[in-house]
Amino acid sequence: MSELLDSAFVVPGTTYRIGLDPIIGLVPVIGDLASPLFTIGVLWQGRDLGIPKVVQLRMIFNAAIDALIGAIPVAGDLFDFAWKSSQMNLALLERHAYEEHRASAGDWLFVVAMILLVVLIAAVPFIVAAWLIATVGRLIR
Repeated sequence: MSELLDSAFVVPGTTYRIGLDPIIGLVPVIGDLASPLFTIGVLWQGRDLGIPKVVQLRMIFNAAIDALIGAIPVAGDLFDFAWKSSQMNLALLERHAYEEHRASAGDWLFVVAMILLVVLIAAVPFIVAAWLIATVGRLIR
């Protein structure tokens, strides 16, 4: 399923591979659900196989990046050609479940970076609001 979503077909005249995910993604709303639904299945299997929780979080972030950026018209569709979250998540599952690797520093770094990014994104509206209030306050004086 991962190969079908991310790399089933060769782009003619190149060695670059694409799958159905970016093609299905062209269908508004419904198309952006294919990859996250596959990720649910991979996560479920990962939970059953006992992969580290941080690796499961990394898989969720991979799918979230795919879903969030993929939802942006045109740019998101182009992004889907490059960001192959299904293959990344399957590789993480195989590495940590079947080869019994512990979570790497890269896994932790990715998850911590994504958490910081989410916190930053959540803080931006408050920072902008504080700046606007301060600017309006100075203009009123």
